[in-house]
Amino acid sequence: MIVRIVQLPIQPDTSNGAEFEELFQTYKSAILGAEGCQQVQLLASNNCYFTYSWWTSEYDLNAYRDSPTFGVVWPKTKALFSGKPQAWTCNSIAHMTK
Repeated sequence: MIVRIVQLPIQPDTSNGAEFEELFQTYKSAILGAEGCQQVQLLASNNCYFTYSWWTSEYDLNAYRDSPTFGVVWPKTKALFSGKPQAWTCNSIAHMTK
């Protein structure tokens, strides 16, 4: 399993932040419904958002990135950026829940 972490340079508590959160709410089911997507989480810090998504494989992540859903969501999200995003694809070593 892999985890994709994306730092999105969108300021929470602004009109762009509100627009991004609405966009996320609109498309979260479609993203979660992508083949191999196990979980999606949205986090906000003081000055940006992060998405964490868990995928069965990098192949599944790349297939989503080539999907029509991503083709709609990513351009709309990029239009809200105040800087350059950062992204990491990590192998999941350990996962704990209570």
